[in-house]
Amino acid sequence: MDQIVNVNEFQELARQALPKMYYDFYSGGAEDQHTLKENMEAFSRIMFRPRVLVDVTKIDMSTRILGYPLSAPIMIAPTGSHGLAHPEGETATAKAAAACNTIMIVSSMSSCTLEEVASSCNAVRFFQLYVFERRDVSAQVVRRAERAGYKAIVLTVDVPKLGRREADIKNKMIAPKLRNFEGLFSTKVKPSDGSGVEALASRALDASLNWKDIEWLRSITKLPILIKGILTREDALKAVEAGVDGIIVSNHGGRQLDYSPATITVLEEVVHVVKGRIPVLLDGGVRRGTDVFKALALGAKAVLIGRPVVYGLAAKGGDGVMKVIEMLKNEFELTLALSGCATIGDITRNHVRTEDERLKSNL
Repeated sequence: MDQIVNVNEFQELARQALPKMYYDFYSGGAEDQHTLKENMEAFSRIMFRPRVLVDVTKIDMSTRILGYPLSAPIMIAPTGSHGLAHPEGETATAKAAAACNTIMIVSSMSSCTLEEVASSCNAVRFFQLYVFERRDVSAQVVRRAERAGYKAIVLTVDVPKLGRREADIKNKMIAPKLRNFEGLFSTKVKPSDGSGVEALASRALDASLNWKDIEWLRSITKLPILIKGILTREDALKAVEAGVDGIIVSNHGGRQLDYSPATITVLEEVVHVVKGRIPVLLDGGVRRGTDVFKALALGAKAVLIGRPVVYGLAAKGGDGVMKVIEMLKNEFELTLALSGCATIGDITRNHVRTEDERLKSNL
């Protein structure tokens, strides 16, 4: 791993390590993959306004989310089926997250059961939830997460139906084993012409999920609730009014509605209406420590990384995941220093300039 100099290089190693079907499953987006590409490219259009002659001898990257400490504002996003990337699956990812003093959000669609992940190591973890047509199944999983010591529920709200992921259709992607739901409902799907993942999702997910259901979720758990999948000020305001404990600005890694905006481009409009009442997090396209800084300058409390974690896991197991997180942390620390910030509290909106601002200044 000594030759690897940045997080992006893990993607090629993962491509070499994985069967094509699995690599395409992890790396692919919806339809034309416009949003998938734009998530990353939008970061490149934001420029820095660094300050100089600031004492940056000591850099403090630490922060807190819902009161829980993080060594840096970089968390692990919920991504499914880590067992396809590495035999140890989510337990390897969880141990790496714990070693790096960060929070992992464990997916409902994990290859390991939520209890196995919880017992693998001692760390703060959140649980990501999909709501199924059978609400009793979702309720059971939430209660299990609470019993197993998870500290928050992250409700994914942008999948009333699964996005059209054409690589999975072409590859006839096999629906991965969903061990969290064994014995609760049948996760077997008949072989078909298309994606087994899509076939399973269309049968299981609840397309009727709406704002009133936040009350239902609150009635079955005492844990804080974060909503993942907000992209507009209107929905951000509704989330605050619904009393949720946090928002994750996300377009599902470009895997749902293609031509949705890149998350970094809509972060500020969400932050402006939230007005600091609850934390706003961001995922989608984060590949550099500079990206982390840009997101914080535009109002995010932390970022979530998804694909880079899976690529690190596929390439080098738990050590690969640790390397990915540490690389991003080291780049972020350097960005802080070179921007004239000794702590993340020193990052201001004036440290970055968006494309819109540059265009206006040129008029």
